[in-house]
Amino acid sequence: MPKIKEASEVELSIDNPPMYKVILHNDDYTPMDFVIDILMKVFHKNLDEAEDLMWKVHTQGKAVCGVYVKDIAATKVEQVKSLARANGFPLLATMELER
Repeated sequence: MPKIKEASEVELSIDNPPMYKVILHNDDYTPMDFVIDILMKVFHKNLDEAEDLMWKVHTQGKAVCGVYVKDIAATKVEQVKSLARANGFPLLATMELER
């Protein structure tokens, strides 16, 4: 009769899912206060974090707002787009694979 291996003898290989950066892009039309609101509501940043990220977007052209699994990153991108369009702004968020 074959011997059954104990759990400690079996090696499990679990890969982490690929992660995606959500990037907010600067534009010349979206007000800074709206960007701060988006960062707080969609990305759950506190006021200080949101202000810092908003300035990074403004001065560097873009900033990473968070890193998520693919489905959550895509949802965040869509939330930004939806809220921006509903308020008449062209604010853009994109996602890219984190390397």
